[in-house]
Amino acid sequence: MGTRRTQQGFTIVEIVVTLAVLALVLFATMPSIAAWLANTQLRSVADSLQNGLQTARSEAVRRNQTMSFWLVQTDDPGVLGNECSLSSSSGSWVVSVNSPIAHCADAPSTDSSPMLVTGQAMGNGRPITVAAVQSNATAATNVTFDGFGRVTGTGSISRINVSGTGTRDLRIEISGAGAIRLCDPAVSDDNDPRKCTP
Repeated sequence: MGTRRTQQGFTIVEIVVTLAVLALVLFATMPSIAAWLANTQLRSVADSLQNGLQTARSEAVRRNQTMSFWLVQTDDPGVLGNECSLSSSSGSWVVSVNSPIAHCADAPSTDSSPMLVTGQAMGNGRPITVAAVQSNATAATNVTFDGFGRVTGTGSISRINVSGTGTRDLRIEISGAGAIRLCDPAVSDDNDPRKCTP
């Protein structure tokens, strides 16, 4: 009596069908993956800006002295270098007591101007647009907080709009009292906490 051998493994037809189904699933999800990545990059920039603003405010309260958040532009968007200048359209930022122009890469210090606390470069390869404005919608590059955490001085940033191609826009709002919040300009429902102020 002969023994019968059973065949194990996959046939070529099964492999081809499996690959075809996998390719269809990937093809169908590619646009949503690209949109998700773009929105993640945009959210990352908005979160970084919000964190910088909160750092400036908390340092002002902690030290009981004025502290400023500055938007800065550098030659290389991935690195905070000392060739920096102020810019209302940059996602890179510095927190310091005095203007950080040409000192963005200085070590943190409590006595050497610009008395830098921290900073962060926006990073390379991010097609994100940043626009910081005053309450009258003109461009602004910084906001200063006093020892009580309130916004002080004139010409301060009151809004930072963050947008990108194929993404939802976000906005950071800074009130005169120093409250900092991230909101979504596309939300129109008055009961939704994500709604921006008009």
